[in-house]
Amino acid sequence: MKKTIRVLLMCLVASASTVSYQVTKKIPIPGQGGWDYLTVDEAARRLYVSHETQVEVLDVDSGAIVGRVLNTPGVHGIAIAADLGRGFVSNGLASTVTIFDLKTLQPIADVPTGKKPDAIIFDPATSRVFAFNGESNSATAIDAATGKVAGTVDLGGGPEFAAADGTGFIYNNLEDQNQVVKIDSRKLTVVQRWPTAPCSSPSSMAIDRANSRLFIGCRSKVMAVMNAITGRVITTLPIGDHVDATVFDSDTHLIFNSNGGGTISVIHEDDPDKYSPVETVKTVPRAKTVALDPRTHQLFLSTIESGQFEVLVVGR
Repeated sequence: MKKTIRVLLMCLVASASTVSYQVTKKIPIPGQGGWDYLTVDEAARRLYVSHETQVEVLDVDSGAIVGRVLNTPGVHGIAIAADLGRGFVSNGLASTVTIFDLKTLQPIADVPTGKKPDAIIFDPATSRVFAFNGESNSATAIDAATGKVAGTVDLGGGPEFAAADGTGFIYNNLEDQNQVVKIDSRKLTVVQRWPTAPCSSPSSMAIDRANSRLFIGCRSKVMAVMNAITGRVITTLPIGDHVDATVFDSDTHLIFNSNGGGTISVIHEDDPDKYSPVETVKTVPRAKTVALDPRTHQLFLSTIESGQFEVLVVGR
């Protein structure tokens, strides 16, 4: 009996770490233009897709377009404050953040930021939204409920993606400094600076909150695993070319790095200090950003293929 249970457990572990993801669907989106981040609102079953001067809003389950958030010039990212019924869009060309109503998708206000806001995240510990300003080397903190600017954090380098730990700290890559900064989201100060070596040009980030681990995608074709308490780089693993987004599935303990070269590098968290490469999933060139639906474990990427803007659905 014990031997049977042990074999079953081994099979479960093997199935979790050998997953065979593939592109299962392509959703055409009308119009041309650039794109950047995607965001899944799991509870509302919506997918937000940046698209040049607007945000496309899709039903996560059917893929149908259900609306748009308009007038977001140079849109990069979308953050969701579900409890407040508000969404936030970083507008790189306007140097603003658009606040919109999650139900109606109508704009509520435009909030000024630093130059060229790019990555944007919601911090549940403070109910603040942080927009990371690529040409100001700063982050603008916005009170999600009032829409007022709470302050600005001087980062001392060019920010890329960020992650919140849920307890009051935010981590952000400084791509040009090869550093991760730890930000106190209440005091709006940088409290730690950690080197990412041997990773260079860190551009993407995800977090395992339960185990205090950061997963940092680096343009040097590695993913670094960093202890979010001590800043120690635990290990690095090879990934594809031109990584631009990383997501972590806390149920399967799989880490997905989307690469502009047309692949997703999948890595399994065996335990907080041990990691194993799983597979390389073929996508489409320039599909460099990714969003995860935690409910279905599907991934969503956007790109242009043969002149057609589209969203790729990746699953098992």
